[in-house]
Amino acid sequence: MYPWRDRAGQLSGFKLTVFLLLLLPGVWIAVAWALASPDPNAGTLLAGAVNSATDAMPVTKALHEIGLWAVRLLILTLAVTPFRRIAAWPALIQIRRMLGVAAFAYLAIHFILYIVQQNFRLIFVASEIVQRFYLSIGFVALLGFLILALTSTDAAMQRLGGRKWQRLHYFVYPLTMLGLWHFFLQSKINVSEPVLMSGLFIWLMLYRLAYRWNGSRSLLLWHLGVLAIAAAALTMIGEWAWYETMTTLGGNRILAANFTLASGLRPSWWVLIAGLTVVFLKIIADRWWGRDRATRRRRPSTAAVSAG
Repeated sequence: MYPWRDRAGQLSGFKLTVFLLLLLPGVWIAVAWALASPDPNAGTLLAGAVNSATDAMPVTKALHEIGLWAVRLLILTLAVTPFRRIAAWPALIQIRRMLGVAAFAYLAIHFILYIVQQNFRLIFVASEIVQRFYLSIGFVALLGFLILALTSTDAAMQRLGGRKWQRLHYFVYPLTMLGLWHFFLQSKINVSEPVLMSGLFIWLMLYRLAYRWNGSRSLLLWHLGVLAIAAAALTMIGEWAWYETMTTLGGNRILAANFTLASGLRPSWWVLIAGLTVVFLKIIADRWWGRDRATRRRRPSTAAVSAG
C-alpha cells in the first residue's frame, strides 16, 4: 500500500503532506551536494558520488547531514504517541510507521554515503566497522533498525502476533540510544546537537515512565511541568559529564555556560523550552478539544430528551 493512502486505500492529504515533507531534507542535501561538485557536468547526486574521490568535503557534509536527519526522524517517531495523547489527535498514529521507515531510509543512506566517502572500498569499510567502536555501534543500530523496518508491515504483525511484534519493536528504545551514542562519538568536541537530541529523548522516555506510573492515564499539567524540568536538568548533567570525561575542555566550563547567554542558549534550555511548549499544547488541547468532546457527549442525551 502506498504511504500516502489510508487503510481504506483512499488518498490521504495529511499522509501525502507528511510524505513530501519527509523527502525534502534528502532532496535539499542531494541538490547541495550536486552543486558543490567540482565537475561542471556533475548535475546529479550520482555524478557527485563519482567525483567524491577528488572532492571529499561535499560527501562528508552530506554524510553528516543525512545522519542528523535520521536521528531527528527517530525522535519524531518516538514523539508520535505522546503528542497523540497530549494533543488529543488520534490521526497522528497514521504517520508513525511512515516516520519510522523514513528514519531507517535516512540511516541506510547515511551508511551508503560512508561507503561512497571511502571510495567503495568494502573490505576497508568492514575493517573500520570492526576496529572503530563508534562505527561498530552505529552498524549494530543500523541492523537493528533494518529488522524493525522489515517487520513494520501489517503482514509481519500478523505472522508474529501482536504481543511478539510489540516486544520486538520495544527494541526501538535501546537502538535509538545506540544511535545517539554513535552521534556523540562521531561529533567529538562539539556535541550540542547530540546533547539536544538526547535531551528530547530523555523527555520522551520520562513521559512513558510517568504515563505507566500514572496507570496509563493522561498526565496533568504539573506532571508535564515536572517532566520538562527533569529532562532539562538531566540534559545539563549529561552534557557536563560528557565534557568532563570525554574531552580536555572540562565539564565545569560547559556547566557554567548554561547560566549565561554569552554563548547563546545551551541544549538543556532548548529541552526545557520544548517541554514547556508541551505544557502549553496540553492547555490548548484541554480547552478546545476537551470542550468539543464534552459537547459531543451532551448531544445524544439532548436528542433523547427531544425524542421522548
